Amino acid sequence: MFIFHGKPQPLIGTLSVVDLLAQLGYAGKRIAVELNGNVVPKSQHSSTWIRVGDNFEIVVAVGGG
Repeated sequence: MFIFHGKPQPLIGTLSVVDLLAQLGYAGKRIAVELNGNVVPKSQHSSTWIRVGDNFEIVVAVGGG
């Protein structure tokens, strides 16, 4: 299990941030990823792994003015 936006989610196998974003439909979108309270730079999405007990948050960029 890992925590996604405050809710426990099953973790089947090992997932990188980029894999999880693709599964959730966020691939290619303007977002920020936070893992255990730390921002994960986009350049590290493919080399950062989600583990049991991790707290994962996605913030979607919204345009406006």
